[in-house]
Formats: sequence, C-alpha cells, structure tokens
Amino acid sequence: MARMVTVSFPDSSWRDDVGPVDGVESVVWDPQEAPPQESVDVYIAPYMTKPAGVAVVAEQPSVRLVQLLSAGFDNMLPVLPEGVSLANAKGVHDAATAELALTLVLASQRGFDDFARAQAQGEWTSRHVRPGLADKRVLLLGYGSVGRAIVERLMPFEVSVTAVASRARAGDDLVEAVHGVDELAALAPQHDVIISVLPGSDATHHILGEELLSSLPDGTLVVNVGRGPALDTEAALRHAGRLRFALDVTDPEPLPTGHPLWSAPGVIISPHVGGVTQAFRPRAVSMLRRQLTALAAGEPPINLVHEG
Repeated sequence: MARMVTVSFPDSSWRDDVGPVDGVESVVWDPQEAPPQESVDVYIAPYMTKPAGVAVVAEQPSVRLVQLLSAGFDNMLPVLPEGVSLANAKGVHDAATAELALTLVLASQRGFDDFARAQAQGEWTSRHVRPGLADKRVLLLGYGSVGRAIVERLMPFEVSVTAVASRARAGDDLVEAVHGVDELAALAPQHDVIISVLPGSDATHHILGEELLSSLPDGTLVVNVGRGPALDTEAALRHAGRLRFALDVTDPEPLPTGHPLWSAPGVIISPHVGGVTQAFRPRAVSMLRRQLTALAAGEPPINLVHEG
C-alpha cells in the first residue's frame, strides 16, 4: 500500500478547488513565505511564477516533485535542485493558446489592428482587400499538443498546413507528415503564415532570425505564441513593414515602455495571455486531481518533463 503523500498548494483557494484526494495530505506553501514545518513531497508552484518561485524548494529537502501550472518549463530547469523531478501542465493550456493563435492570425490577416486604431479616432476607414485566411499556406513550427490544437482549429478555415518539429516523423489524422526542423529554411518561404509554438532552448533561440526572415516573401505573417527568444527581435524590427508580426511573447518580456516593437508597422502584440481564459482553472484542477491520485496510488507522475 502506498504511503501518504504530502502536497503543498500555492494558496488555500487551490487546495479548496482540488478538494480531498485519498492518500494525500495537503498544506499551503506561498513561496514568498517560509516553507511549512511539514515534510512536503510535492510542491505545486504558483501559476506564471518566476524561477525564484521554484528555487525555494531547495529550502525543503523532502520535496521530490515540482508541479507547474504552466506548459513552459525551460526556465525552471536551471534552478531545480538535484534529485527533484518536474512536471508541467501539458494539455491544460492547449485550447486557450490555440484560440489566441487563431485570434492573432485573423486579426492581422483581416486588419483589426488598423480598425482598432481607426475606432479610437472615430474614423470609418475606406475598404481595401485584406489577405484573409482561406486558401493560405500555414507553417506550424513546433508540433506538440499545443501545435496540434492550433492545426485542429485552422483546418475549418480552408488552409493548407505544414507541420515542423524537432525531428521528422510520420503524420497523423491532421497532417500527412511532420517535417524536421532541418527543412525549415526550404519550407518557410513557401508559406503565407508562420506560427511558432516553440519552447525556449538553445536549439530554438533566434531560429526565426535574419537569415530566415530575409527569405520570406513580402507580406508574410509571423506569429509567436511559444517563447519570445525564438524570434530575433532586432531582425524583426528590420523587416517590420515588409513582413507582418503578431506576437503574444516577446524578447525582452515584458516589453518595456517605449520599445520600438510597440510602434513598428504591421506588428500586433498581446501581453503573454495565451493561457489566460476561464478554461484554465477547471482544467488545471482536473489535471492536479489526476496527478495527485496517481502519486497516492504509487504510480509515476503524469506530464513528467524532467526526472530527478
């Protein structure tokens, strides 16, 4: 029989929402305060916490697993103590992030950045032909669970989609094949819209850089809902106006007041809100209950991204 597992929640509201789980004892641990006196096995980090909110587990040597409420985890690995595993919230943010990706694509393709500026001025602008989305060629860079959710929502818009991942592999029910990133340079110029869902890593840093952006035809739309550093900001500024950009993530982030990207032509920016919808909380609660039920049963953790 599995032993009792002690889990810390970032605040009492998360503990209340998750409710009792057989085999689990719960405590509250706000990372800005001292760790609890109890030995904690599983530490649930606050949503959108900075690495410091994970580094605190070093103060509680009993912690064996850190559970994130975000899908991104790359910036947490350097502060994770040796021997501690890390699980992310895979699946929780897929639908919301896919919604935002489609919102950014449609807003740019149909000119809603121009419409918003005109509305603020009380101006009824003249009509002209916009790119739209139907019949466009879309390249999806980063074909994981979020990428797949985006493609599912793209298909009804009558587009053709090319999926690119770190390595080539067989396709699925949505795409005929998944191309390797080594094909990106050849594939990108053949597309009208490029959507990046890439995580942050040395391999993805500035993958959308000067060389690739220079190869794109005029008017190509580049969308980033993954990690800001995948796009070289300075290169994007050089091509703004010739290319269009719709970005939920930036480098640096938050984007400072007065940064030239704010006013660059053809650029739409949202403040990293991909997962911030009312769907988040109930989906995260469901994921936490699945995780804690598995751990209490002595099973391996779900959504494990790093094994300590």
